[in-house]
Amino acid sequence: MATRQATAPPQTRPGPRPLPLHLWAQASTLMASCAGLPSLKDGSPFSKPSANEAAATIRDALAAAGPEAWSGFQDALLTEALDRHRAFLDGIAAYRDHPYSRDVVPPPVLWREGTTRLLDYRGEGGAAGLPVLVVPSLVNRAYILDLSRRRSLMRALAAKGLAPFLVDWDAPGEAERDFDLTDYVAGRLERALDAVVAACGRPVAALGYCMGGLLALALAQRRPDAVRSLVLLATPWDFVAGRAAHATLLRSLEGPLSGAIGLMGGLPVDLQAALFASLDPTLAPRKFAAFARTRPGSAKARDFVALEDWVNDGVPLAPKVAQECLFGWYGRNEPAEGRWRVAGQPVRPQSLVLPALVVVPERDRIVPAESALPLAQAIPGAHLRMAGGGHVGMLLSARATTEVYTPLAKWLIRSVQQ
Repeated sequence: MATRQATAPPQTRPGPRPLPLHLWAQASTLMASCAGLPSLKDGSPFSKPSANEAAATIRDALAAAGPEAWSGFQDALLTEALDRHRAFLDGIAAYRDHPYSRDVVPPPVLWREGTTRLLDYRGEGGAAGLPVLVVPSLVNRAYILDLSRRRSLMRALAAKGLAPFLVDWDAPGEAERDFDLTDYVAGRLERALDAVVAACGRPVAALGYCMGGLLALALAQRRPDAVRSLVLLATPWDFVAGRAAHATLLRSLEGPLSGAIGLMGGLPVDLQAALFASLDPTLAPRKFAAFARTRPGSAKARDFVALEDWVNDGVPLAPKVAQECLFGWYGRNEPAEGRWRVAGQPVRPQSLVLPALVVVPERDRIVPAESALPLAQAIPGAHLRMAGGGHVGMLLSARATTEVYTPLAKWLIRSVQQ
């Protein structure tokens, strides 16, 4: 019988990564609030109309309160800024000192090649249900789909009688250093698929999460003989929708960033984290300040630490993969434009002939709904399901079982009869 594997908490947790960037961004925001006081006082216009309206309301209220009001307002603003920064630091300290460690039963390894493993979640005796090949992103650890005993998509699928297998990419090693996305899809992923088909004796359902959804999509197109149905969770497709400015910026920086990726031998974890942080620079201060007020021994605190440990446990991207994703996907929008190719063939969701489910979180900051929805429209006959929560919350929130796990398992079981 497998024994529980406890992963000891790091002596000094590295998060939130990159810590200097988060501290600088928080301090800069708070100092800018104080520095903007003279502009507020003399009526200088702000860039946003709503800010001008709020500023006028504050000026009128202070003027009515008397000559000492401005001095008191300045003191209150400084006190609030210091309190917010202190709460952020308190949250970081509480996180770094928390005793949580991941404690799960490690699944057996069905197949491995290089740093890639295929984890078998069928359980003792092996479930005889529909095999499900689950494909995570290349930029994060696969265990987001098996985070803890309380929060695990993989174990939920197994409990419903399905036969789930999880691709664990791990960090690129010597063999993967020169990989591009074709190597991962037409090489590693297809061989993992063959291992599942051989073990179960039947075609599979492919399930992709985030970036893994694009890899699963390409796999389904290449291997209709072995992929019976397709599920895409929070999967981007139109990378420019709602973020045209980001695409323009990436295209302008492609030359220097490509050179830096070459010099660094890939896209490091901290640089990836900085790019994600740019989507919402105030997220880390808000959530860590809230964590500082959370009872350390509560399930809520353990869930927070479990998720943050995963967030900070990223993996670098191989150079060619980093360039394909950053510049081909996010810069030039090649998937939505029909120009993303795997092994020389364009990846076209319009060509798929199989049952497909696209699950789109309603409050996803990483993959906005306008980026993911075009996939549901492009795949013929695809079923669309909107889910509550955000990019990760859809899988790990208290509502994940009723909103995602159970409906997903039911759809997978029905897809066999379609």
